[in-house]
Amino acid sequence: MKNNLQGLLIVNAFWHSASMAEMEALLSRAAERLNIRLEKRTNAQMHCVLHPLSMMKEEGMPDFVLFWDKDIRLALQLEQLGMKVFNSALSIALCDDKTLTHLCLEKAGLPMPRTILCPATFPGLGYPDMAFLTAAEQILSYPMVIKEGCGSFGQQVYLARNRGEAERILGEKAGAPLLMQQFIQECAGRDIRLYMAGGKCIAAMERRNNQDFRANIQNGGSALPYTPMEEEIALAAQACSALGLSFAGVDILHGKQGPLICEVNSNAHFTALAALTHQDIAGAILAHVQEAVCGAG
Repeated sequence: MKNNLQGLLIVNAFWHSASMAEMEALLSRAAERLNIRLEKRTNAQMHCVLHPLSMMKEEGMPDFVLFWDKDIRLALQLEQLGMKVFNSALSIALCDDKTLTHLCLEKAGLPMPRTILCPATFPGLGYPDMAFLTAAEQILSYPMVIKEGCGSFGQQVYLARNRGEAERILGEKAGAPLLMQQFIQECAGRDIRLYMAGGKCIAAMERRNNQDFRANIQNGGSALPYTPMEEEIALAAQACSALGLSFAGVDILHGKQGPLICEVNSNAHFTALAALTHQDIAGAILAHVQEAVCGAG
């Protein structure tokens, strides 16, 4: 295996949190243990460096890019320069929009809650005709989950308990990619998060929230270490494969007929999970990247 790999860690220049800072530190320490030189750059810095594109080639290409941002255009630009980007621009794009995630997982035949994509409209026009909602009600009934395509930490996920609430949510969010989804009553406020790297489950937790239908810790939920079943691991691995992900957080719901994929996050934070399970998630991610880069020559 090649020694002294050099990589870039790309983060967003404009969004900061204690969790992100801690995750960067975990990745940096893991890189040192693996004899990887990992240099942090922001997306703003990279956009400047890449103009003109020849500057990066003159400075020398990194062996890989660990892309912890959702600046999909930058990720694609780096790939066009010949860099190995983890996760890829396409994978990040598919995960960043839940409507595209659904279509990709549906094509792969993976189990999910019943889902109907909302028809596209324009912000200034909205939905003057909601006949599509009438049809969706017959399939999904109430309560109904409505999700914006793009969102994080459960903040763009809503529960409509009746027609009036659904019309209000759809009216307020019209113009954005939206989906309507079956509410899995039996696991309200509870889900399973599996953190995957290289097709393997590195750590898992069960999240619970007695005050909110969303299990996210950021919405007041709590977590316990969880030992996933083989069926759950296989389902998470299939989801990652379908989306082309090297690493990801896969959220699973327990329906009456078995496990269902709720969401897949290509940039999932792992600090809370690492502290809870005492697993070296950062090390597992970088070890997989190191193997992928060296194996590809």
